[in-house]
Amino acid sequence: MNAYFIILRYKSWQIPFAFLSMAIFRIPLSLNKRLSLFKLMGTGRNGSFDIHPDLNSWAIIVFYKDRSLQSEDQLEKKLLGSFITNWISIFKPQKNLFHLEGVTGHGSWDGLVFNRNPHATFKEDEAIATLTRATIRINRLKAFWKAVPSSSAALIHNPGLLFSVGVGEIPLIKQATFSVWKSEKDLKLFAYQSKEHSEVIQRTRSEQWYSEELFYRFKILSSSIKY
Repeated sequence: MNAYFIILRYKSWQIPFAFLSMAIFRIPLSLNKRLSLFKLMGTGRNGSFDIHPDLNSWAIIVFYKDRSLQSEDQLEKKLLGSFITNWISIFKPQKNLFHLEGVTGHGSWDGLVFNRNPHATFKEDEAIATLTRATIRINRLKAFWKAVPSSSAALIHNPGLLFSVGVGEIPLIKQATFSVWKSEKDLKLFAYQSKEHSEVIQRTRSEQWYSEELFYRFKILSSSIKY
């Protein structure tokens, strides 16, 4: 599953229009037959799961399977449509974007299952992107948000991390973190050797915090951010 992930940072006077966009963008995206799934999301302030929203920044992620669309020629217009691309041209928000090729992982998002891509692999020192998302059970919300600060701090201060942003489609309940790492090795060191992260992962499983979850790794085909 490939993805196109875009983060738009609006000026403060544009915040009402940013809110409006999250409603009206659903129309052209839902009509785009190229897409397997799309999500319109708000962002958190501290680069990971965060209870405090950043009202200036909003995110769009679309997933597609057509490998012929990996060409960068008019990719954004093909995936987002002319209405959204024209909107961005008019308001001119700061834009961070990532074109991603899915490689491996497990889980699902709104029932869409993400499988391993046999055509893609990582090079030894290649930057790698990850998406971690979950639908949190209502009766586990208190435990989840109590555990967030220590786990997020371990992520943000990890030397192998290049970029991260927390996003959410439903406040408090449906949350995700998108992150970029120096290499697959750096990601694995964090995932398996960070005490704070490991403890939280163990609790999510033993206490069944999530009704649905996804962890997936991507090759970065292109990015507006220089590492």
